[in-house]
Amino acid sequence: MQPDDYRTLLAEADLIHSEAVVQAALEDVAGRIRERLADKHPLVLCVMTGGVIFCGQLLPKLPFPIDFDYLHATRYGPETQGGKISWRMAPWTSVKGRSVLVVDDILDEGVTLAAVKESLLRLGASEVLLAVFADKLNGKQKPIAADFVGLTVPDRFVFGYGMDVDGAWRNLPAIYAMKGK
Repeated sequence: MQPDDYRTLLAEADLIHSEAVVQAALEDVAGRIRERLADKHPLVLCVMTGGVIFCGQLLPKLPFPIDFDYLHATRYGPETQGGKISWRMAPWTSVKGRSVLVVDDILDEGVTLAAVKESLLRLGASEVLLAVFADKLNGKQKPIAADFVGLTVPDRFVFGYGMDVDGAWRNLPAIYAMKGK
């Protein structure tokens, strides 16, 4: 797509959650994570690339010691439907004996995050907690549930606040849904 195509896509999209709603949900999730992990010195793992906006805004709201690293596992590429899991980068920091908080943008079908959690537990993490900003209400039985959820989104193709459309619009401060999808 060309830049004007992306602008048209946004102009025609439906606003699902405004910036104010997104920021209020961020504050709420941060509060729940503080209550659960403040005395743990957790390892926070950002799932790239979708989790970067949520994680980047979440970390300053956690006023306790953390270690930080990232991983990259995905079922998406240029497609709008999930495919085979692709492990692009494992965390460099050892998870052995650690409380680990995995931060991602969306829990869609849950297959990727379930595989991530299983892998981290196999590597020796004492516990793995999942924080997702959005949980998609797709009506499907998911193999995993997130421990911390910011907002729910409808069963549509959503973008903004870390979620993209063909690589674009992760940087939006609100969440939108593509028209007709």
